[in-house]
Amino acid sequence: MYIRKLTSVVSPRVGVAEAVTPSGVLRGVLSEGTYVFRGIEYATAERFHAPKKPAPWEGVKEAIVYGNACPEPFTVVPHDQYTVPHYFTVQSEDCQYLNVWTQHINEPDVKRPVMIWFHGGGMTTGSGVEHYAYDGEEASRFNDVVVVTLNHRLNVLGFLDLSAYGEEYRDSGNAGLLDLIAALEWVRDNISAFGGDPENVMIFGQSGGGGKVCSMLQSKRAAGLFKRAVLQSGGMRYGADQTKEQSQKLAAYVLEELGIDAENMKEIETIWYDRLSEAATRAQKRISEENGGKRVMFGPVVDNDIYCGHPFNVGFIEETKDVAVLCGNVYGEFMQNFNFPKGEGMKSRWTEEYAYEMVQDEYGEKTDEVIAAFKAAYPERPIQDVLFTDIGMRKGAYDFALLRAKQSDTPCYNFLFNLESPLNGGTLPWHNAEIPYIFHNADYLEPSFVPGVTGPLQDMISRAWANFAGSGDPNGTIVSGWKPFTEDARNTMIFDRVCRMEADHDAKLRDVLPPRQLNISMLMGKKK
Repeated sequence: MYIRKLTSVVSPRVGVAEAVTPSGVLRGVLSEGTYVFRGIEYATAERFHAPKKPAPWEGVKEAIVYGNACPEPFTVVPHDQYTVPHYFTVQSEDCQYLNVWTQHINEPDVKRPVMIWFHGGGMTTGSGVEHYAYDGEEASRFNDVVVVTLNHRLNVLGFLDLSAYGEEYRDSGNAGLLDLIAALEWVRDNISAFGGDPENVMIFGQSGGGGKVCSMLQSKRAAGLFKRAVLQSGGMRYGADQTKEQSQKLAAYVLEELGIDAENMKEIETIWYDRLSEAATRAQKRISEENGGKRVMFGPVVDNDIYCGHPFNVGFIEETKDVAVLCGNVYGEFMQNFNFPKGEGMKSRWTEEYAYEMVQDEYGEKTDEVIAAFKAAYPERPIQDVLFTDIGMRKGAYDFALLRAKQSDTPCYNFLFNLESPLNGGTLPWHNAEIPYIFHNADYLEPSFVPGVTGPLQDMISRAWANFAGSGDPNGTIVSGWKPFTEDARNTMIFDRVCRMEADHDAKLRDVLPPRQLNISMLMGKKK
């Protein structure tokens, strides 16, 4: 079993509940005192067009089962199905749905912080319920906050720039971001019915979800719809933005692959998704070959309105400089599964001599320098752990926090999740490892559970995120001593068996340890 606890114990506090929204009545469920509303339609959209508000309704609309997820060009075969248990739902282009967990409904005077989760999967795959860890019931109950997760358009459906083919397609290259903005607008207009404060909204996301949070920070249209932003292991690395010229070239290649010309553009709105996706994949390959093999991914298009470009390229936009930011990553990220296949047996059983040989095999003449820098940063860890250290993601999060500190007077906070799991005799935290702790689900997911540690640590982390959602400061009940990251004091909160504040503790390690390149192809699953 992956899940230690799948359902709540049946009690009189389980039943149905109805929330009265401005558009109509929604029927959800009551689970151990938490109100759960699933599959709420926050927008409707025709293919490659901007989303629209759904029409009001009479009577009661069911909100009990999850809504559709966006179709994917490939079905992920999780490389980490044990460490990150997945749940897959129905896929359809009709995918603008969200879910709400709350402790209050129909109480106009209640105003709780709202935490809106953007899922991972890059801008290509995933859904708001893809991981069991995304379930918001425990976080809502423990912190008395409103938790929202959502689905939106991805891949070629969300980011194919057809703007060269008419005004009606002007924003098609950022349709996926427009969905996110539509969800934020739905929260603004409706969340009061669920006990949420529309003036106190935090967006947070991990991996590709972190990239979406960054995109909202760089969107003039999203400005004013949220007050806090959290980026986890994504959206904080240097990279080239997709320009109009590049995105329009990719779109032209897609049309060529489909045999569609400008006079017959409407055809692209009706062809089967599989055919469209396969054409997009071939077009991406063509451009990649033209660019010397550099991979081309669908993502936001710089238009200086919906998306103004990554802050590393253009700086943070003025419209969102008053947003408080919290950012960070986990210690191991992808190192466990992809980038270090060497070594025999559990790393905890390596002798010191064997560990040195393994480090030397990786770093050659730099071995002693690397080990010295590693021991300065993490004196408590054995030297073999340097082989499982993701310094690239750490650099991205550190540099992002530094840039934010330089360009905004609103506090910025930085974290590093370092907790080692007992798995396989000791496994350093993997990409996604912090998510169950934030959602207060770590003791329900077997690989995340560490006896004697998980309970107090997830209380601290989950409450820190909720505190930040409420005030822009992670300190408060349970959490204290987390200092902002500034130009002068580059502070990082390290979450581990013993949590601690550090100031530039790994400066030398960041300089001497070269980042390894993630093999994206290993993340790919089988085509449908």
